[in-house]
Amino acid sequence: MPMAMAQNVLAPAKIPNLPALGGTENQDLSPLMERKLGEEIMRDIRRDRDYLDDAPILEYMNNFGNALVDARPGARGEAKYDYFFFVVRDPQLNAFALPGGFIAVHSALLLQAQNESELASVLGHEIGHVVQRHIARSIGQQKQDALIPLAAMILAALASRQGGDAAMGVFLGGQGLAIQRQLNFGREAEREADRIGFQIMGEAGFDTSGMVAFFQQMQNSTRNYSDLVPAWLLTHPLTSERIADIQARIREQPYKQRVDSLDFYLVRSRARVLQDQTANGYNETRQFFQAQLQQDSWQQKAAGQYGMAFLSMKQGDFTAAQTWLEKAQETVNRPPPTGVFGASPRSKAEAIFTATSIEIKLAQTENQPVLAKAVLEADAAHQKFPLSRGIAHQYGEALLAAGKLEEAAVYLRDQAQLYRDDIEVYDILARVYSKQGKLALQHIALAESYFLQGGTLSALDQLGYARKAPDASFYDQSLIDAREREWQARRREELGDKGKKDMAEARPAFKAELKSGKDDKDNSNNPYASPFDRLRKLTDPMQPGPTVR
Repeated sequence: MPMAMAQNVLAPAKIPNLPALGGTENQDLSPLMERKLGEEIMRDIRRDRDYLDDAPILEYMNNFGNALVDARPGARGEAKYDYFFFVVRDPQLNAFALPGGFIAVHSALLLQAQNESELASVLGHEIGHVVQRHIARSIGQQKQDALIPLAAMILAALASRQGGDAAMGVFLGGQGLAIQRQLNFGREAEREADRIGFQIMGEAGFDTSGMVAFFQQMQNSTRNYSDLVPAWLLTHPLTSERIADIQARIREQPYKQRVDSLDFYLVRSRARVLQDQTANGYNETRQFFQAQLQQDSWQQKAAGQYGMAFLSMKQGDFTAAQTWLEKAQETVNRPPPTGVFGASPRSKAEAIFTATSIEIKLAQTENQPVLAKAVLEADAAHQKFPLSRGIAHQYGEALLAAGKLEEAAVYLRDQAQLYRDDIEVYDILARVYSKQGKLALQHIALAESYFLQGGTLSALDQLGYARKAPDASFYDQSLIDAREREWQARRREELGDKGKKDMAEARPAFKAELKSGKDDKDNSNNPYASPFDRLRKLTDPMQPGPTVR
């Protein structure tokens, strides 16, 4: 099954709202099952080295993405999806939607977007796929076509690079008609996502011309292979066709200017540092920031200074990191030049600056006076930004690093009660208990973390260790018993899940996408192989694939 219809945003403007589709596809993949599939995939993705588990980036993406979702009434569907937006490290311009409202953006795409309207065009398109339940409808189409394997479609696309005869040979292998029907469905899904994305952009107050600007960039990046694939083989409309469609619609719309937030520029600086963390990569990143410092735009200059601060911290130069961070804040707080009237108020990005200041202090693990300052700063920041999960985690880390173990344990237990699905809280809490020598509680906290990550068997193992710990109290034993019963019942339910049984023929393709590494021979038995390696093969300009546009 396609991991999702990905990226290539752009769409029509004033059109009637498309209906929320239900019917037979709900029987094939209900909204609840769709969410379960998405959560299972995300457990694998979060373990991958290319998943950017960076708090400021995640918070920005989710604040930005969910603002787009809220602009579209009914976008959360009957299941009331909690959308989750994240970034994966990848050099290709792409994005993709997983079942259940999980939407990914490649880091290269985030860096290539020149403004928030361009980024909104990508996310709006992916939200459109979720709103129209294209994955559920795709599975319904597959069942009507006797569950044609996705691998056959991929093979046809790859064969097309060798010439029309090779591709046609695949289609004449007894499955051509069914495959063509699925390719046609993909093209229509892209058109629907375009329409929804265009509407979302306008309703959220973004400049819809950003769609065309970014689509043209994507056209240039895919020119190497898109012209080699016959039009009838593409799962999405030709890029030139979609650009023309959007340009025609935009001409009917009034121009709308939107000032980008400073957070956008700072998050791109973080992503640039995290994109390539080799010595050569850092050198190229430094050169980019130095060039950015010479620009006249205060946002670009502040982003360059902030990037230098984050890069210096990553390289262990904490003095330089703090100096550059202060320079960036001075640039932001500096009043506009004399004679400039009517300038809009500057966004301050206070949460990101504060989190980075704490981050620099926490990185100095041997400097106790600095760690003590980190505790005070994190405490104040947590009070000022109570909804920031990244800052909440930093406060727990600061208490642990400063040796305030009992205070940290109390705080983290409260956080675990408020946010029961927060894996990071349980991980930090387990480290606190380890420092305190509380073995039973340490294993219980680890069990909670493993279970939330989908490792039910590992979680049960941790409960076994906790049961045997010499300091396990009667209350601990009772909690262990309750958790064991609950998780064993959950595992039996998963193994006997009727929905998974019904999809038994479709799931191998899903697993192949998530489990296969770059070398299938070496990774066939490795459950932690990169879930993006297979996806990269589909999006590689030299290996065109039919699903991820």
